[in-house]
Amino acid sequence: MSASKVPVRMQVNGRPFDLELPPHHTLLDVLRDVVRLTGTKECCSEGECGACTVLVNDQAVCSCLVLAVEMEGQHVTTIEGVSSDGQLDPLQEAFVATGAVQCGFCIPGIIMAARQLLASKPHPTRAEVQEGLAGNLCRCGGYSRILDAVLLAADSRR
Repeated sequence: MSASKVPVRMQVNGRPFDLELPPHHTLLDVLRDVVRLTGTKECCSEGECGACTVLVNDQAVCSCLVLAVEMEGQHVTTIEGVSSDGQLDPLQEAFVATGAVQCGFCIPGIIMAARQLLASKPHPTRAEVQEGLAGNLCRCGGYSRILDAVLLAADSRR
């Protein structure tokens, strides 16, 4: 191991990774450039837009703000880990059904934030969905359909 690198063991989408990482690399850097999962988007690099949202131990975080070395022993879920066996998750299906996916750039982060929201509030109101997704920006202006998608996914779980 190089003196300038730190050993980090983490799970990404249920798969273990033993990595040697520079201490300044963000989780976003590692997900995209080392693990090669590019569904998590890089946009503002300041935690303002939410495009890089992933779940760390089921909590939504902006991966651009978290150092990868802080992920020692943690479980990270990216958008690539949401579907299983080639089947879309019901939340993903709801985004398709409501036409909430426009350019698609912001959608991975929004879906990850919505997953955390629905895990903590299985049947949120529209206002609770709006508040729960407040850290995620959509530049295409599809907020109404995004809210509809999250509410549809919540209804499908009843």
